[in-house]
Formats: sequence, C-alpha cells, structure tokens
Amino acid sequence: MGEKLAIVSRKVQTTRHRIKGILTTKGYQVIFSDTPGIIQPEYKLHEKMMQVVKNSLEDADLAILMLDVRDNLDENDKIFSSLHLKVPAIVVINKIEKADKKDKENAILFFEGKEYCKEVVAISALKKINIDVLVEKIVGSLPEGDPFFDGEDMTDLPVKFFVSEMIREKIYDLYEEEIPYHTTVLVQEFKEKTTLVKIRADIIVNRETQKGIILGEGGKMIKKLGTEARKDIENFLGQKVFLELFVKVKPKWRDNEIFLKEYGYN
Repeated sequence: MGEKLAIVSRKVQTTRHRIKGILTTKGYQVIFSDTPGIIQPEYKLHEKMMQVVKNSLEDADLAILMLDVRDNLDENDKIFSSLHLKVPAIVVINKIEKADKKDKENAILFFEGKEYCKEVVAISALKKINIDVLVEKIVGSLPEGDPFFDGEDMTDLPVKFFVSEMIREKIYDLYEEEIPYHTTVLVQEFKEKTTLVKIRADIIVNRETQKGIILGEGGKMIKKLGTEARKDIENFLGQKVFLELFVKVKPKWRDNEIFLKEYGYN
C-alpha cells in the first residue's frame, strides 16, 4: 500500500480488527483485508476476532496465506487446512532475505502440493523482493467488475481508529507479559484546531494492578507512552498533536458484550 495501515509487534495477537487497504490503479482495484490471526478463543473478545476472520473469508475472492520462511511448515499447513477455504489461495512465504536457498526451496515445494494452494510466491516485504510478482498474481486471480471504492480511498476506517491503534501499538512495545492483551484504547475526543489536533484517549485495563503498571512510578511510563504515540500520530496526520491519556479499570471487559461493543468490537 505504501502506507502503514496495520500496527505491528513481535508479540502475537496484535491485530484485533479487520483492516482494509484499498489499492487502486487505472487497470484494477484490490481490497486487502488484514485479519486477526487464528487462535482458540478464550474470551468473548477472541470470539469476536475469530468472527472477523470468518466474515473476511466469506466475502473474499482470494485468500493470501502468509508465513515466515523460518516458521514450522507442518503447523502452518494444519492452520491453512483448517480454514476449509472455498476460494483459491496464494501461499506467501515472507522474509526470504533471512533464509538460505535450500530452506526457501523446501518451503516452496512443501506448499506447492497442497490442495488449498493455487500458487506459491516467495517475497521479502522488508526488501521489496517479488512484491510486484505477488500483486500481479493477485490481480490475475480476481474477477472482473466495477470498483467498490473511490480512487482516492486507501481504507474504509476512520482516522480515530488508526489513532487508537497507534497508542495500542506502543503499549505492545513498552509493556511486557499480559498487559497488552488486557488492554484496549478508546479515543474519546478528536478535535482539529487551527494549529494542532487535540486528542483525548482512555486506556482500558482489567485490574487496578495493571493500571499501576501502565502509569509507572510517578507516571513515568504513561508519559513515555504518550510521547512515543504522539510522534507516530503526528507523522500519520501531518499535524501537531496534543495527546492526553487516561487509564480506566473495567473488570473483565474482554468478556463483557456491552464493553466490547462500546470499544468497537462489534
């Protein structure tokens, strides 16, 4: 896409929503849906995430099944097979810059024979290797039709969503263990003023002890969180930002339908 639309982290289960990226040229429009990873649900939040995956598969014309070239191939095969896809799939093997030729070839051969696999493309997203090949394969697999979105649209999600995600990304970066998984972010105020954008956001946690960890001694950690998040938001918006963060405790919010709806997990 040329823009960062989805937050990233070394920790698992970072993506919680369906994020659409709309790539439009004179010849085609591709709508990419980035979904949560496949997990066994433990909370209502997880159930919502898996419903997102199910819905995305139901209205897709093509599935892109991506893995790291260093991943366990058998484990990924089990996950891909469990999807019971009704559409063709391209298996994308990423991070080939970190593997030798033999490992790359073994991964390609492994998936080429799978029933769900239409084609295999080995890429490096970081080094931009074979990205053009991948896009060509995707476009060649899509049906003809009218565009769904205007040519200027890059996503169908509001700016407030991306602001909340950037704050949540910094929580994944700065805090360890269970904290990121017990946390969500809700933007309560987004006001564009003459010289800056004023943003007020709540960080929701499960327990008082987690609130203390988010704040840090003397508020040191939340100050660092706010500073780092503000820089990313300013780059995204192209404007100066005044960011206020508050921490609120909502016990068992991940299992509460009312809270989940309020926080955007519909």
